[in-house]
Amino acid sequence: EVQLVESGGGSVQAGGSLRLSCAASGFTFDDYAIGWFRQAPGKKREGLTCISSSGNSPDYADSVKGRFTISKDSAKNTVYLQMNNLKPEDAAVYYCAARWGYCVITSRPEFDYNYWGQGTQVTVSS
Repeated sequence: EVQLVESGGGSVQAGGSLRLSCAASGFTFDDYAIGWFRQAPGKKREGLTCISSSGNSPDYADSVKGRFTISKDSAKNTVYLQMNNLKPEDAAVYYCAARWGYCVITSRPEFDYNYWGQGTQVTVSS
């Protein structure tokens, strides 16, 4: 059974940092691409970044470029999202998601990424 579990969310002050974790199980970890997404109330789900075994440098959404960094630890089957210099507009539910093979830029993440975690809440106070 494929399972993705996010953790590390919480409440921080603007300018602070958080590291989110996505623990994966039930599939061959390095055969899949893992992406991070977020959704704030009233907004569409936004793709932030993604990592795979392709060796390509990860792309980042303009909204988080220079502040967020994705990484993975294959030995732990875990993907991380380091979030620095958090802003109030970063407040959202953050999800990790998986698809076989490689990262894709998509306008329909719920379709192109097959497996999803339950999400973790990030709140940023100003």
